[in-house]
Amino acid sequence: MHPDEIETDETLMRRLLREQFPEWAELPIALVPSYGTDHDIYRLGEGLAARLPRIEWATAQAGKEAEWLPKLAPHLPLALPVPVARGRPGEGYPFDWSVVEWLPGESASSATFDLERAAVDLAAFVHALRSVETRGAPDRKPGARGAPLAEVEVSVRRAIRALGDRIDGDAATRAWDEAREASPWPREGVWIHGDLLPGNLIVAGGRLSAVIDFGGLNVGDPACDLQPAWNVFEGESRERYRQELGVDDDSWLRGRGWALFQALAALPYYWDTNPGIVRQASRALDELLGPGCLRGG
Repeated sequence: MHPDEIETDETLMRRLLREQFPEWAELPIALVPSYGTDHDIYRLGEGLAARLPRIEWATAQAGKEAEWLPKLAPHLPLALPVPVARGRPGEGYPFDWSVVEWLPGESASSATFDLERAAVDLAAFVHALRSVETRGAPDRKPGARGAPLAEVEVSVRRAIRALGDRIDGDAATRAWDEAREASPWPREGVWIHGDLLPGNLIVAGGRLSAVIDFGGLNVGDPACDLQPAWNVFEGESRERYRQELGVDDDSWLRGRGWALFQALAALPYYWDTNPGIVRQASRALDELLGPGCLRGG
């Protein structure tokens, strides 16, 4: 999927464990099926999971999660991946990596669950996350999740050009222009997850139970975490998510902008390499722009 991507396998995982964590070296190891883009995830026995970055730009995530998830978790109503250990480069593998507690359940990308109930549960998580004190939070990089939409303007228009006649470019441009015309977030930034896609939500017993993958964790415009309105929800459940969070019209437009940005950026990059991401982004565009906006997917 990426230039200079590092390939991993169960044999490498076993060697890393034997070298660095021999107490887990004989646990059963299984690659977790996923269309995630930046880590390979291996289940270790019944209670652990190892996350190995595939690409250099994902390597900072382990440190961010190790520092912040233990601080955030007590305030949040859904489970988080609790860090257990940090691995280091070795056995020919060049990156730091992590071990976390295994979270039981199934990805929301494939699970069956009640969308309206999930809208309430996810809104409660987002509201609680926004309420946590941000003192000491790392500086947000330009264009990172939660930034003003102006900072991703160039990326959006470049993606629309790259997709060419594979999408309804005029509809995408109109939707982006509408989002850009919304008033900016007028207050201090709050904690945002930044990547609340179906693959980062865990369902157990027919109900949302956990949120994973905090690589996009930032302090910024809370509208960024409205993306599930188009990536997860639809119809009445979308409206329920909006109502539960008390979203004003300008924030709703900025949320649409973030959902549009994420879908448009993903499609040309992963078009030939990750059909799961293409399906997810296509579904979001259908919800944002209407059926038929994607051609040739």
